[in-house]
Amino acid sequence: MLDALRPIAQACDLSIPPEHHRGIAVVGAGAIVEVAHLPAYQRADLPIKGIVDLDRARAERVAERFGLPRVYDSLDDVLDDDEVEVLDIAVVPNAQPEIAKRAFAAGRHVLAQKPIAVDTTLGRDLVAVAEKADRALVVNQQMRYGEGIAATRAIAEAGWLGEVTALTIDVNITTDFTAWDWLVRSERLDLMYHSIHYYDSVRSLLGDPDSLYCVAGRRPGQVPTGETRSITTMTFPSGARALVNVNHENVTGDPYATFRLDGSQGSVRGSIGLLLDYPHGRPDTVEVRSAVLPTDGWLPYPVTTRWIPDAFAGPMGALLRQVAGNGAAPTRGADAVRTLALVEAGYESIRTGEVTRLSW
Repeated sequence: MLDALRPIAQACDLSIPPEHHRGIAVVGAGAIVEVAHLPAYQRADLPIKGIVDLDRARAERVAERFGLPRVYDSLDDVLDDDEVEVLDIAVVPNAQPEIAKRAFAAGRHVLAQKPIAVDTTLGRDLVAVAEKADRALVVNQQMRYGEGIAATRAIAEAGWLGEVTALTIDVNITTDFTAWDWLVRSERLDLMYHSIHYYDSVRSLLGDPDSLYCVAGRRPGQVPTGETRSITTMTFPSGARALVNVNHENVTGDPYATFRLDGSQGSVRGSIGLLLDYPHGRPDTVEVRSAVLPTDGWLPYPVTTRWIPDAFAGPMGALLRQVAGNGAAPTRGADAVRTLALVEAGYESIRTGEVTRLSW
């Protein structure tokens, strides 16, 4: 039975061949760069040329920790470096588009963070600028590259579940949003900056939905301004259904984060290890039960990587493959706009109290 899992593991492979390597500069030296971006890139042996941040002392500390060859004085300094072909932009969302546009104008490719922009109008504008400059724009929607979701997708694509019918993501955790001063004040919180991961993973597993209904709320006395709990249901042209249930205000010390994909001939169930000990995390767990193989009960899939940092190599590797001419990245800018459109549909449903119909 283990032989049957080998192609599933191969589908989760995040290695980046040396012939795809390009010089990379990182714009931003925040915590996520330290715990995820740079560790993932170093494991992939990618050539990081340097880093820049408004707080130069922080950039210098990060550069020293990871042995980066250069701390740039400014974005202009980055763009003057001929060895840099790709910018990994890791800044607050409202600052991202202008940095990306300057990178495109200077002939550089861009890995942007999610959300691609604060709304789909700005997102589509950024995609158009990248296309006009003939530069790659890929968004760091990395949950779909995490081994739990990636293995689940590969199992479904292998036909082990028969016709896929339903997806459930159920998360009940405690999130300290005060770690991000700009985020704790944001009027839009869970959907825009957290559940966007789940929406993107739903799309990677089931495609684009044709309707969405969402309700959201806050815990009395909570510190964050925006919504910290949400329930989203989606329907799909195939007849499949998805449920995303998220609560960041668990006060009882019993967190859980699970997912389950059901089909006519089997199911995959698993856990999202990162959310149980953020940002250090644990490996995801994945089990499959299939009448197609068939399995003898639930068969564990051996997860060997973690969402943080390993999955962060996924979007960058896809960008580098696209630059090398080996196909469009799954989370290219135009696709990321579609994920953001789901987020906007969620907020519209919250506002109206009604189902949002989607046309693509």
